[in-house]
Amino acid sequence: MRIYSIALFGLNLLTTLSGALGVLAAQAMEPASSPASSANLEKTQPVGSAQAETGNLSSVKAADLEPTPAALLKSAEVKSAGVRQSQTPANDSGERSAIAQSPSSIQILSPTNLITGAKFTDLVVQYSTGAKVQITVNQQPLDPATPTQTQENPATNQVTQVWYRVSLISGENTITAQVKDAAPVSITLTVKETSAKIEFLPTQQSRIPADGRSVLPVEGRILDEAGQAIAQNAVVTLTASSGKFVGADHDKDRPGFQVLARDGVFRARLQSGLEAQMVRIRAAVDRHELVTQSERKQPVVPFPDLNKPPYLLAPNPADKALEAYSQVEFITNLRPFILSGAVNLRLGQGGLDYFGSFEDYLRPSLLEGGYRVDFSTAAFAQGRIGEWLFTGAFNNQRALNKDCSGATRLFRDPQFCDQVYPVYGDSSTVDYLTPSIDSVYFKLERTSPTIGAGSDFAMWGDYTTSEFARASQFYTGTTRQLHGFKLNYNLGDLQLTGMYANNISGFQRDAIAPNGTSGYYYLSRRLLTRGSENIFLETEEFNRPGTVVERKPLYRGTDYDIDYDRGAIIFRRTVNALEFDPFGRTLVRRIIATYQFEDLKDGGKLYAGRAQYNFSRELGKEIWAGVTYLQENQGDQRFQLYGGDLLVSLGKDAQLTGEVARSDFDSIFRGDIGGYAYRFELLGTLIRGVVGKTFYRSVESGFVNNASASFTPGQTRYGAEVAAKITPTTQATVQFDREVNFGIAPAVRGITAITRSGFGDLFNPTTEPIPGSRVDNSLTTVRAGVLQKLGPIELGVDFVRRSRQDRVFPQLLEADTNQFISRLNYPILKALTFRVQDERNLGNSPDPLYPNRTTIGLDWAADKDVTVRLAQQFIGSTAQLRDNSFTSLDILSDKRLSDDTTFTNRYSLINGINGWSSQAAMGMSHRVLIAPGLRASLGLERISGDVVPYTAAGQQFLQPIAAGQSASSLGLSAYTSYNVGLDYIDNPNFKANGRFEYRDGEGSNDTMVISAGAAGKLSDSFTVLGRYQQGNFANQLLTNSGLADTVNLKLGMAYRNPSNDKFNALLRYEYRQNPALTPDTILFGTGTGSNVHLVALETIYAPNWRWEFYGKFALRSTKSYLAKDLLGTNSITLGQLRAAYRLGYRIDVAGEVRWISQSMIGFDEVGLAVEAGYYLNPNLRVALGYNFGQANDRDLSRNKDGVYVTLSLKLDQLLSGFGVTLPGRKVAPPQQQESLVKPLANQPNTTPPSSSLPSSNFIQAPVASQTAEEVAQ
Repeated sequence: MRIYSIALFGLNLLTTLSGALGVLAAQAMEPASSPASSANLEKTQPVGSAQAETGNLSSVKAADLEPTPAALLKSAEVKSAGVRQSQTPANDSGERSAIAQSPSSIQILSPTNLITGAKFTDLVVQYSTGAKVQITVNQQPLDPATPTQTQENPATNQVTQVWYRVSLISGENTITAQVKDAAPVSITLTVKETSAKIEFLPTQQSRIPADGRSVLPVEGRILDEAGQAIAQNAVVTLTASSGKFVGADHDKDRPGFQVLARDGVFRARLQSGLEAQMVRIRAAVDRHELVTQSERKQPVVPFPDLNKPPYLLAPNPADKALEAYSQVEFITNLRPFILSGAVNLRLGQGGLDYFGSFEDYLRPSLLEGGYRVDFSTAAFAQGRIGEWLFTGAFNNQRALNKDCSGATRLFRDPQFCDQVYPVYGDSSTVDYLTPSIDSVYFKLERTSPTIGAGSDFAMWGDYTTSEFARASQFYTGTTRQLHGFKLNYNLGDLQLTGMYANNISGFQRDAIAPNGTSGYYYLSRRLLTRGSENIFLETEEFNRPGTVVERKPLYRGTDYDIDYDRGAIIFRRTVNALEFDPFGRTLVRRIIATYQFEDLKDGGKLYAGRAQYNFSRELGKEIWAGVTYLQENQGDQRFQLYGGDLLVSLGKDAQLTGEVARSDFDSIFRGDIGGYAYRFELLGTLIRGVVGKTFYRSVESGFVNNASASFTPGQTRYGAEVAAKITPTTQATVQFDREVNFGIAPAVRGITAITRSGFGDLFNPTTEPIPGSRVDNSLTTVRAGVLQKLGPIELGVDFVRRSRQDRVFPQLLEADTNQFISRLNYPILKALTFRVQDERNLGNSPDPLYPNRTTIGLDWAADKDVTVRLAQQFIGSTAQLRDNSFTSLDILSDKRLSDDTTFTNRYSLINGINGWSSQAAMGMSHRVLIAPGLRASLGLERISGDVVPYTAAGQQFLQPIAAGQSASSLGLSAYTSYNVGLDYIDNPNFKANGRFEYRDGEGSNDTMVISAGAAGKLSDSFTVLGRYQQGNFANQLLTNSGLADTVNLKLGMAYRNPSNDKFNALLRYEYRQNPALTPDTILFGTGTGSNVHLVALETIYAPNWRWEFYGKFALRSTKSYLAKDLLGTNSITLGQLRAAYRLGYRIDVAGEVRWISQSMIGFDEVGLAVEAGYYLNPNLRVALGYNFGQANDRDLSRNKDGVYVTLSLKLDQLLSGFGVTLPGRKVAPPQQQESLVKPLANQPNTTPPSSSLPSSNFIQAPVASQTAEEVAQ
């Protein structure tokens, strides 16, 4: 019934508004276009000027006007049929004097097309010599400055005159020509409003294999208002949600991939990734590149965007970037079968497996067991089985995601800080195809026969929940990283998805208020499950909790780094607490983190299923309906979520979304709770120039979903809005909004509560907030406004009526207020806009949460995609707010470029370092362009006083972290933060970055963040990289306890000669200062910390194919502290040497020794292995070896030696030699060659033939990286 009433209210409001706007629109007139500059005219002949000489064509057309006078006059010699003529009153303006009098006659020769899409036309009129002519357009005299030309014909005694680019308005236009003592003639032109646009052209190929090599041609064009391809060149920005564009970037200083559109046509090539999926491509061109030089001189202020109230009207097409979207598909790569791996069988003394796990070496329990047989295998396989692609991996000794440091994380993809060496001397990248936190991964997939349906697959391993986070899912959505089984299958238009996770640990949701710096932001838990986190930046209206305006996902490595042991996050750029919406609303930001953490209840399970029926999969016209069910069990605690959702695209700019959800949860504070959530939204164009929106959202207080966007339990909000364009420069809007709050607010906690309940109440180790007091209030808002553009100036006036009722604390919020809002936007210069907005309450009692506010700001368009905004807001006092002021200086980039996948390529060094590692090391991002390749960042944010009001959702207060769905309780603390940074990427052999941030404020720790990085090639063989990072605690209420900052310094060098691979070397130095490992440390300075120095050198030398020498040295020195007191020092040293020699193609011998020493406690360990091997065939090797191991310890010394025998089988496609035939065994297509290729004649004769046998286990053993990383960690 409520929804019906809202819809009826919107229709009635639309009818009333449309009638009023129609009356105003009938009286509105299109302003005339700006006159042409006389400086560009050789000679101007306006109407009413002296007669031109007989027989001469006056050169009066502007240089850039078309068509040419001769062509136009020639085409106008014969009057076209179909031109309507009518009698109109005479007008004396625009007369032309004649030298000789002759009988009067006049006719209009052009235009002949009575329907056009352009708002200007060329007018050709023919009349008798000596006649006086006058021209009117829509009963108004023609502008005397309109460029014109005349030509007289003595033979016919007639004059032909042309007026260029006569301005027209939308709809019907009447052009009248009249001479004295003769009947006027007129024509009627109808202008159908069209706008310039960019579009993709259809291609013969829209699907390419997801093999990382296939290339898809992308082509499009730019059309002008008349539907013709533009004549000038323009730069088009392309972005794609997956894959990368290949070829030369036309403007590498701009985000995205730029191509030059010649004569309106642009072309590019998109290279596929390795994952089969639907890919969205965006093409955009700046409107300023399509206008003439004279139009560029006229600054224009755009209308507010569609999704940013108080105005719903879409931007003026002439004022925004043109953009278009297309969709392609990376289909499953049904490649020939490939098999790789090894099977090893070892008979020898237990505890002496030199190449096995380091933690098992010299383990007493294994040494006592004597001789034993060990079996190990590791294999990877991928290939076609019918129409399906199989991908699988297995390792019976470790988890597939386990790295050399012993850490196992979901998806394994490393951060820069996790790399063993900062730089490796090459620009290659690594893709993990089989992520799994256990020993098995498999995936059977195909591209669905249903076009646009994506992939059908069944898998076991690590996976995301993207199928459970559709655009129509808010309350039923789930965004997590999980491990287990997942199934997705399309039966025609029906998509079925199921998932199962078998090792769920504790799940936590934290909300943190940023403080204007990049970190460190501490989560509420320590020992996080690696790779399980999802980090978002959310924005919502200031002092109006409950509705998220924007939710932006962040990605590990490119956007942030995380320390899983300490639960600390540092971002790649500063995060401000406030965002000034273009002088509409003031928004507040939240850092939202969801993750799993280690607890005693590991082994929880999750089950989920979804069925979605797709009525339409066409891009921009999607229609679907779906149902979802999810259940999660963690011991005694159970969570259940189910519901249905609907999305209907109603044309180009209209959409209907509906959702209903139900949850049941075992709360540790409230027992078994449950509740429903509803959502209904309808947005679209009602009639031409009129946009409407209506919505209804309701969440019961018992509803829970911590894996979705933020909401306020116990809140209902509904409303409607209509915006209309009255004239091309005027728009009006009317809004109605009602909000009802009936939930339970989080309990007030903080420093004041520590004396009562200790720090555990501050760092709440629970998954949900502590319940506080009940809220029961309502707010009704009615708003009406007008926005007017006067040339380049924009003026806006709004009237807002608010009525509040509070049935729990009437003295806090209950009030009826009226507010008057006025705004002015004025472009001072082409790239500089001045903005001011004043919000003034009428009467002596302002609204408790909407005080008198004055905002002043400057927007500088520093680059095509970057705006620098300086804003100052002054806030008056109310019953809930005190006098305050906000200051902000920020750099804003185009948010539509967020799906750009090519930007990191700008930071790579060829044969030095890949783009991901370089950008992750230096933290580069979009900034202001100072010079080619040089960018700067500036930022300032100041909040003069704490903001902790009592809102409609309850009392806000300062707190380090808000657990669960309690972000509405986060207050803002007073602080001042500023930052400055520089990026340099212009040199292909050198990249550098530096940033300094500082924040101070009352009641919190002063935060200073310093980061600097540089990477470069000293020569073709030497690559160096360095990074320094220093930070402190950024959470609220973390007072300065005297603890040192977190510091990390990394230096790396790699030697790799691209023309000679005989000698390679890697060098690493790292300094780490890690305080604050527990909440005690953060709050009271009583925890542990450490300072670590680490250096490692690794070399390999192979003078020819017979000999190979390897060596490594690593040293780690550590100082540990308890609070501020020295606890102890420690030093660990690693030395390792290996030599291998091939006697021939079948026999090899090798020896290796390893020494580890911990001098402070008198511990030494030595390991020795000598081995001789014989190849029975290229894939089967038998070896006899001798092991010796000794450990000297003050508590337990031990030594052991023994003989061992190994049998090793290499797995590849040569298994057919053992009677095994793999399906679809074909030779893979040739791979791309290396960039540096030598002729065979110049290669040394010591190179073995291609049929040479593979190296021994000694040459390929991973022991070097294993032991070194264990020491380094």
